[in-house]
Amino acid sequence: MAQMQSGAAGKLSLPALLQRNATQFGDSPAYREKEFGIWQCWSWAEAEKEIEALALGLINLGVNEGDFIAIIGHNRPYLYWAMVAAQSVGAIPVPLYQDANAEEMAYVLSHCGARFVIVADQEQVDKVIEVQDQLHQFEHLIYLDPRGLRKYDHHQLHEYSHVQAQGRAAYDEWITDLKTRREKLNYDSTCVMLYTSGTTGKPKGVVLSNRNIIESAKNASEFDKLGVDDEILAYLPMAWVGDFIFSIGQAYWTGFCVNCPESADTMMTDLREIGPTYYFAPPRVFETQLTSVMIRMEDAGNFKKKMFHYFMDHAKKVGPDILDGKPVGFMDKLKYKVGDLCVYGPLKDTLGFGNVRVGYTAGEAIGPEIFEFYRSLGINLKQLYGQTEATVFITVQPDGEVRADTVGVPAPDVEIKIADNGEIFYRSPGTFVEYYKNPESTADTKDPEGWVATGDAGFFEEGSGHLRIIDRAKDVGKMADGSMFAPKFVENKLKFYPDILEAVLFGNDKDRCVAFINIDLTAVGNWAERNNIAYASYQELAGHPKVLASIQEHVETVNASVAQDPMLSGCQVHRFVVLHKELDADDGEMTRTRKVRRRIVEEKFSDIIGALYDGSLQISTVTEVTYEDGRKGSISATLDIRDAAVASIATKLAAE
Repeated sequence: MAQMQSGAAGKLSLPALLQRNATQFGDSPAYREKEFGIWQCWSWAEAEKEIEALALGLINLGVNEGDFIAIIGHNRPYLYWAMVAAQSVGAIPVPLYQDANAEEMAYVLSHCGARFVIVADQEQVDKVIEVQDQLHQFEHLIYLDPRGLRKYDHHQLHEYSHVQAQGRAAYDEWITDLKTRREKLNYDSTCVMLYTSGTTGKPKGVVLSNRNIIESAKNASEFDKLGVDDEILAYLPMAWVGDFIFSIGQAYWTGFCVNCPESADTMMTDLREIGPTYYFAPPRVFETQLTSVMIRMEDAGNFKKKMFHYFMDHAKKVGPDILDGKPVGFMDKLKYKVGDLCVYGPLKDTLGFGNVRVGYTAGEAIGPEIFEFYRSLGINLKQLYGQTEATVFITVQPDGEVRADTVGVPAPDVEIKIADNGEIFYRSPGTFVEYYKNPESTADTKDPEGWVATGDAGFFEEGSGHLRIIDRAKDVGKMADGSMFAPKFVENKLKFYPDILEAVLFGNDKDRCVAFINIDLTAVGNWAERNNIAYASYQELAGHPKVLASIQEHVETVNASVAQDPMLSGCQVHRFVVLHKELDADDGEMTRTRKVRRRIVEEKFSDIIGALYDGSLQISTVTEVTYEDGRKGSISATLDIRDAAVASIATKLAAE
């Protein structure tokens, strides 16, 4: 692999890596997909033929070099093949979020001027057809699953397998053209365009080159010693840079196998069956899995419950040290081995983490308690810090130097500097080319020397050289008394509790902090069933007095913890409200990657924030919502506002 990279870097591209893999790893599994309960498998040699057939079919359909091809759907080998087939013919793949509504799709498709769209099924076909009149460059739509589409007008609509069949039939006609286009590709050719989540405005198209993708994939693979025998589960949105680098970049560099689950509903079962060695999930997935574990333990018998808590308490004390190879006493090791037999091993197998050699989380900060829970089980979970514009990797955590409160050291070949205001800047081989059709934003983000402004605030620890992220630079502020306001720090502590799904803290320029809380319907609903508490809706359960009392207890426990941090002790929550609805991407309150759009939430619920600060005990509010079919409606609610005890000055001083 290294020989090819150093000897022919100028001509290196993902299609070139595909050709190499088909030769070197021809019989090794490249893709698996579970369909109708059965795992289907394609070797690298077979995958190369599938991609070649589609590429020939795309040329036959009229795809030109430089065209944009949008790809929409859940993780399937065929859609990953579509991205590499697009690159093979000199076109640029643009993956979109499959749960994006028609309006969001229309913006991206129009902005990039996609002539061709490849989708998974009828649902995505319908969304594209709905906005077709807004897409002046759109010409052809290719679909994978033909169910429900027989009676559609097929003048611009083509079945994926038919495009491949036409490509195979026209092999002699177009193979020379395909090879010519492939040969033109080099390190500076555009590999993919990925759209940002748009937390502060319209999504921007991030242009990434083959250099960006391959160098980032190579460096990260070598850092974690990934190879052809590794396995991953590809279940994250294909439009997200993390999925692209893991499921395409690193897969093509190392030759490891990409496994696609049957559906979101079977993902956990499929995860257990595959038992990946390399695993990535954003904090929300780890939070959900931990919630599931805690719910099951609440339903277990007394003996199992006591055994679980007994061994987990021991794991928290010595598990991370054992994982990092640090010295641990003989009796503690022996007790941990017994715990591994009785609790940790079965639990890891149940979660699908029994074979995980390297696990990562990123996207936003993970709660330290959640992070330590997984590491205490012996799972080598690490944090990385990255963004789309960096082709993921800015910092990584070396084995033996993994901590919950930092994001590690600069990734290989990455330089980092901290501005006077605390903002983090980096430059690396993964630094993006540009924002498409947006030179102003490109210039604002990347300077002429290649330094990129992350928008995050942080600092390097003295001695360890590890980077600590405080929060988004735009979200870090000051309380009225001048103390630091860093909402993410408190929100992550609150989200450790299984019954809290989301938390949003307010307090910039104020004399105290207040918070919105979303309950986790699965966890709280399970509690209600166990206690024979009837409820008819999320809203009713969120307002139940016992639920409010439980959330208040969590808030006050977090306050005591926050008070121990001299820098952030002013961020304790004085008052809170449990919202009557979940924050939702369809309502514009979150991005498709589940990041809170703070400014929108602040504007939308300004009446509730006002009540939190003016001393009101209740607030009546009406909120607009979007239903699954796209219709708008509204829900009314009267919410109780709770005061939370904060740690006293004496407690703070004692803690310090």
